[in-house]
Amino acid sequence: MGTVYGSPTITAGNAPPLSAGASAILFMTRSEAEKRNLKPLAQIIDVIAQARAAREIAVVPGQSIAKILERNDMTLDDIKLIEINEAFAAMPLVSTKILAKNDEKKWKELQEKTNVNGGAVAIGHPVGASANRITMTLARELARRGGGYGIAAICGGLAQGEAILIKV
Repeated sequence: MGTVYGSPTITAGNAPPLSAGASAILFMTRSEAEKRNLKPLAQIIDVIAQARAAREIAVVPGQSIAKILERNDMTLDDIKLIEINEAFAAMPLVSTKILAKNDEKKWKELQEKTNVNGGAVAIGHPVGASANRITMTLARELARRGGGYGIAAICGGLAQGEAILIKV
């Protein structure tokens, strides 16, 4: 498969296709939801944003996940599912490898609970809606599995990284 965009490494096989899509998330307090007789799908526990050097783009989602776990006094064992946006196919692999701290068994466990329904390489990358897409994919899959904690992480703007911790 040939490279694209003048890159020596990016191909149509390891980068997601740009795709059309839209996403919406309705945010409100629990009391407002109760007042409106709405049942929340998920509770946002925390959100984190950080930036790294541009050459570190592949590591920033994993580092964002590690930071949000530390800030909330949680471990990966507390997390039922993880969604990591595939800006490139390597992103979830690099991020889970970092989180596993070179423990091959832990890395395999993390891979089994990351992007369980596929990622952006398979689904597509709806520009401007990817963060919502992975958050809603995570919330719906947690609900389908009976609830629990989940983290969605994404990179953007070269090596900017965000993560959201939710509970369903």
